[in-house]
Amino acid sequence: MKTGLTRFALGLAALAVLAAVFLAYLDPHNVRDLADRIWACFG
Repeated sequence: MKTGLTRFALGLAALAVLAAVFLAYLDPHNVRDLADRIWACFG
């Protein structure tokens, strides 16, 4: 059961990365703005 959950989580993470790359390709300005806003939370 634990391996199935781990595999699902890895697949979900891979899909999130692919979605982020796709959005960066479509509209890099908004992705950069979002990244700057997230980074500002830590700084």
